[in-house]
Amino acid sequence: MRFPGQEGKGFRLMQECATTARFQPGPPPKFAHPGPFQAELKRRVDAWFEETGRRRRDCPEMYLKSAILIGAFIAIYVALVFWAQTWWQVVPLAILMGLSTASIGFNVQHDGGHQAYSDHKWINRLAALAMDAIGASSYVWRWKHGVFHHTYTNIAGHDSDIDLGHWGRLSPNQPRLPFHRWQHWYLWPLYGLMVNRWEFWTDFENVIAGRVGKQKIPRPTLRDTAVLIVGKIFFFTLAFGLPLMRHPLWAVFSAYLIFTMVLGLTLSVVFQLAHCVQEAEFPLPSRDSGDMENTWFIHQIETTVDFARGSRVASWLLGGLNFQIEHHLFPRVCHVNYPAMSKVVEQTCREFGIRYTSHASVWSGIRSHYVWLRRMGREDAPAH
Repeated sequence: MRFPGQEGKGFRLMQECATTARFQPGPPPKFAHPGPFQAELKRRVDAWFEETGRRRRDCPEMYLKSAILIGAFIAIYVALVFWAQTWWQVVPLAILMGLSTASIGFNVQHDGGHQAYSDHKWINRLAALAMDAIGASSYVWRWKHGVFHHTYTNIAGHDSDIDLGHWGRLSPNQPRLPFHRWQHWYLWPLYGLMVNRWEFWTDFENVIAGRVGKQKIPRPTLRDTAVLIVGKIFFFTLAFGLPLMRHPLWAVFSAYLIFTMVLGLTLSVVFQLAHCVQEAEFPLPSRDSGDMENTWFIHQIETTVDFARGSRVASWLLGGLNFQIEHHLFPRVCHVNYPAMSKVVEQTCREFGIRYTSHASVWSGIRSHYVWLRRMGREDAPAH
């Protein structure tokens, strides 16, 4: 889909992109030049901020939310390590710790990593370090998610967030293996192991190999390396060091496994609902020129799906990630603005004839992801 004025060989990623790629692995896809839709949407969003007086970042409610989430995590951790003695105390606390940690990731870390938490770089950096505190590397995340996923959303071979290797097929442009026909069953428990892979293996593998999936990344600076190592030590001290001083190994390992399974499953499913569903597009660049059919703005909208927009609970706990369209268009805007801002985005899309897709609830999004997994495992489905 093109509008007048969109034709061209490509354009620089707009300032709203999560971060500017300093290093590109081979010839990247080239999006069409921005057209009237992008200009009008940006004008309307700017006008909305002026009319409402809302701040794009450094929102007071964001600081309050962060204090509540971090306070809840500390209380749960203290209860789990220093109070719980029986399995019926440990299990619910480990589950709650997994959910609270996921919510910190969705809210604090995610906004900080996208420079959407504050106008001050050091505050964004501090918030982004929440990723290292849960045992994963904020440096690897910045490239894997902030650059590759947000720039080349749902483009196979360029968006590493949809690359599960041989384990699963999330795009019709990826090869289908015989055992993928059961992926709509076996991927769910594997989602739960995602955090374990980050903590013990893939972060080190990515940094040593200088690659995330098929994409090359630059070598980390001395500071980035120090943060990765200190983050791992800090996490393993919280996960194993302190608990082992009060509990036997089998109990600590069991609680850790419950915690990480809940955390990994929650993180994976929430992010999959935005892109790996029936309604999302999976376009490819032209083989000859590398050109994409659409502008970057339109590409983000057509490869992304919102869900549960009417649920204040979901919006609060998920850090606005149920408004993924708005987040992909304006990743440097604090997520507390997305629910109200989405009305401006949707109306502008309707006027320009651009499809704006949303699932009514979290469960409808989960159903769509399940159906998509089953379809990708059973047929060589063409891209939309």
